[in-house]
Amino acid sequence: MKQLLVPTIRELYPDSPLSWVSATLDALPKQPIAIAHWATSNGVKPEVMFTLAHNEGCLFLKYHVREQAVLARYRTINDPVYKDSCVEFFIAFGEDSDYYNLEANCLGTCRVGFGQNRDGRKLLPTEVVSGIRHSAQLKVAADGQGAKVWELTLVIPASVFSEHRHERFDGQKGRVNFYKCGDDLPEPHYLAWHPVEAPAPDFHRPQCFGQVTFLSEHEQ
Repeated sequence: MKQLLVPTIRELYPDSPLSWVSATLDALPKQPIAIAHWATSNGVKPEVMFTLAHNEGCLFLKYHVREQAVLARYRTINDPVYKDSCVEFFIAFGEDSDYYNLEANCLGTCRVGFGQNRDGRKLLPTEVVSGIRHSAQLKVAADGQGAKVWELTLVIPASVFSEHRHERFDGQKGRVNFYKCGDDLPEPHYLAWHPVEAPAPDFHRPQCFGQVTFLSEHEQ
């Protein structure tokens, strides 16, 4: 089982400029989202990496994506962003059976749900999800192959995990997975950070999450 150790970055704060958050995360090791259980018809898959850190009751998450086609239609909180070019972060705290799914398209539009499985999930209120700050950048790759490159930086306060009462993440443990998808893209794809055992695309498999530990400063 994969284990993710999330460092404390004392230079980052909930109100840090997004440009500073983005640059600081760029200096940290990146994790690939590269497991493609469900292959596309042409065998091509995007290149996707992420970086996660925390401090002062806030998560700092950045995605780097390179793909051939980009779709960006949804602009309202809790829209079905998984149909666009989308990255996703699922987390269950401690041994909880319930987990959060935080999904964002390449514009930074977020959708956040909570529950035990795919069915009957509770979408969190708009005023809660709006606490997520974001910065999105999109450009064409300079290699002449026509690929699109985009980055998404998210600042996620503990208050977004509104079914819990976290004030800080130091020392907490849980289970996570990270995904890349795009249901309505010309070539739909479904990539995962941690292996998922399912015959068809299904990210709602908490039994297939990896382990996460949020390090305190003295543990690093």
